[in-house]
Amino acid sequence: MLLSPYDLSVPGGVQGQVIAMAEELARRGRRVVVAAPGQGSVPALAGAGVEEVRRGRVRRFTANGSVAPISLSISASQAVRRRAEDERFIVHLHEPATPVFGWQLLASSELALVATFHRSGVDSLYSLAGPLLSRRCRHLGASAAVSEAAAATAHSALGVSPEILFNGLNLDDIDTATPWTTNGPTVLFIGRDEPRKGRAVLLEAAAHLEPTVTIWLTGGAPRGWAQGPGARLEWLGIISEAEKNARLRGADVLCAPSLGGESFGIVLLEGLAGGATVVASDIDGYRQALSGHGVLFEPGNSSALAAALAAALRGGGPDKAAGQAHAQGWSMRSLVDSYEALYERAELGH
Repeated sequence: MLLSPYDLSVPGGVQGQVIAMAEELARRGRRVVVAAPGQGSVPALAGAGVEEVRRGRVRRFTANGSVAPISLSISASQAVRRRAEDERFIVHLHEPATPVFGWQLLASSELALVATFHRSGVDSLYSLAGPLLSRRCRHLGASAAVSEAAAATAHSALGVSPEILFNGLNLDDIDTATPWTTNGPTVLFIGRDEPRKGRAVLLEAAAHLEPTVTIWLTGGAPRGWAQGPGARLEWLGIISEAEKNARLRGADVLCAPSLGGESFGIVLLEGLAGGATVVASDIDGYRQALSGHGVLFEPGNSSALAAALAAALRGGGPDKAAGQAHAQGWSMRSLVDSYEALYERAELGH
């Protein structure tokens, strides 16, 4: 059983990893159940033969600079725990400290438990919940973090020392996507409309780019927005995985201007895999993910971002072929190989 504390119907990094991991495990012949708050189902999981267990009403809370679609239903958490114990699942908890969907399972001494820590940074919730959750984390048979920053957060808040792995890429889906048609130099931004994603910085930088440049942005336009001077902005709304992969293949540059709070940079690696030059803010998670294969700029500095984008669109920046080769090392297949070893360790130690 893979458990996401966030509603799978809402796009997000953790949700994407849970879905992709479930698909890969199912391809290997494993029986996979995904548990998450909310209702409905994810077509990709249904198509892969993965069962979904959805419990609890979803509420949205601001946490770590982001809006988290979570459930605060203890009874939902208890129901999932009973199902897992009845069927003796190996349970893989993603972001186990996030309230409260996984908390009952984290307390179970009857289950083989594996945890993955995604977040970077200790906020007030982690500080308050740390003493309680650190005791529950003693039941973990194995744990991993998606980056050094995420591992440091887990250790600081919960006393856990996870193995450092990474976020995985569905490289086949990107490699086989047909590039989206463009009309000149094109920049792609993929992210939610949240302050920490830095979209406002990109909008400021856009005014200093040539009008021949197009910037694709997921999400909707700000209230009262009107096209001004500089690059032409195209608002995409919520896009499918297939469209995302096609636009990754079509864009010249992927821009990730986050201000902080990013433990890793899966979208940066997706950009490299698609053949784009990646321009990203110089923060720990992004620096680790790129390893020199992208262009970094000072977070929040729109002038520096505009200069970096203009240079990248002129053909400056690291070698794209080398970037694509770097991205190959982060495949979901390789990641699941590592997690299957952790599952075996947790089961044997239980």
